[in-house]
Amino acid sequence: MKREKISNSELEQLGVNDLELLVAFGRVANGLLKHEVMDKATVLANLEALIDDPAPYALKKNGKFKNIADKILELRNEGKFFKQPRTMHQLKDEISDFPVFGLQHIEVGALAQMKTAIQLPIAVAGALMPDAHQGYGLPIGGVLATTADTIIPYAVGVDIACRMCLSIFDLPAGTVDTEKDKLKTLLSEHTHFGMGSKTKVHFDTTLFDRPEWNAFRTVKVLKDKAYAQLGTSGTGNHFVEWGELTVSEGSLEGIPAGSYLALLSHSGSRGFGGSIANTYSAIAMQKTQLPKEAKHLAWLDMQTDEGQEYWIAMNLAGDYASANHHEIHNKIARALHLEPVMRIENHHNFAWKEKMADGTEVMVHRKGATPAGEGVLGIIPGSMSTPGFVVRGKGEVTSLNSASHGAGRLMSRSAAFRTISKSAVDENLLANRITLMGSDIDEAPMVYKDIHAVMAAQTELVDILAEFQPRIVRMAGAKEKPED
Repeated sequence: MKREKISNSELEQLGVNDLELLVAFGRVANGLLKHEVMDKATVLANLEALIDDPAPYALKKNGKFKNIADKILELRNEGKFFKQPRTMHQLKDEISDFPVFGLQHIEVGALAQMKTAIQLPIAVAGALMPDAHQGYGLPIGGVLATTADTIIPYAVGVDIACRMCLSIFDLPAGTVDTEKDKLKTLLSEHTHFGMGSKTKVHFDTTLFDRPEWNAFRTVKVLKDKAYAQLGTSGTGNHFVEWGELTVSEGSLEGIPAGSYLALLSHSGSRGFGGSIANTYSAIAMQKTQLPKEAKHLAWLDMQTDEGQEYWIAMNLAGDYASANHHEIHNKIARALHLEPVMRIENHHNFAWKEKMADGTEVMVHRKGATPAGEGVLGIIPGSMSTPGFVVRGKGEVTSLNSASHGAGRLMSRSAAFRTISKSAVDENLLANRITLMGSDIDEAPMVYKDIHAVMAAQTELVDILAEFQPRIVRMAGAKEKPED
């Protein structure tokens, strides 16, 4: 692998034109790259921040950038090398129209965030799904198409490539009752939840033979963590559950009408994806200056090293998230001594290179939105006691070929703890014949919107092919910090 270097011209673009300082910057920057202390994008982001405000770096005893920070402060005391003026990208004055599906189900904060996003100078089109609620930058349930050469880390989200996966087994749905203890044991033995959860036994690790793991340092240093967490599910709204899948005649190719035992999982790219998101979101906000209300929508230029690095890392996180689900499903299928007759999966929290109806190439960010191109299969879950649905996309142009990724939260986690009692949750679970392993009040069924109302609001976007009713649900233990 060719070692990365930072050129004088790249340093000059940061405003470094003092010869002595240029030499010092180059020595420090390339030394950090040579010894693989940081990757190129992180070094450049630190140097840019250092030029803006050297004081924090100068105060760090034995810090990597202390000497050049001291030098900048010295020059400024002499009336030289002051902070360089930076370009502030302005939002568009007019707010373009964007479709809102299920407006009556969407909070004001999510609408406001989408209006800000559509005002970005790089925004081409947007849409809001009926499960939308407020998040960071782009609302969860928001879809944003930007110019093809830009990508917004926060519009992808922190849990990159969060994913749904459904395995259908040729067993009657009643197995959730007749073999309840066995199915609970399979979840206990083959799923792992929690912030630092790891696995020691793997089913298939061929993903780690991919060259991208050694492409640049940001990914390279996370490889061991990703390997250890392969086949784990994290916290928050992530789950693995057994349920009853009801299929109508002719809806799923090769699956006769009837009710089947099915396994459904929801999780993402774990600590690997979270670290990538945090690193490149910080770089984007450093590189792209935006008004305060839009700062989390900072983008990376796909023509730059950091833009290309994020693109490679994001796509690797997508494949890693898929491999995570396959580990869980394959281990459980092996223990069950039965291969699934069908597996359906899709991810959200991702960016895709696509074309608009008029042929314009764009980058489509789906933050908590399911791809719903014509004929594309997907899964839209409800809550732990309400149905989820296998769907087929209709390719609706106005929604940017998207649909909701779930029911969507009705209240925050803190509000859930304030307003919902454990007895109310227990009563709900009992009424719906749900066996719950783990979780807490903040994931109670009543914190989510009515999934039936959400589905009714997107009949233009998807056709329902099958209905999944959760019965045995496993989630992270109570008090675990949510990662979703």
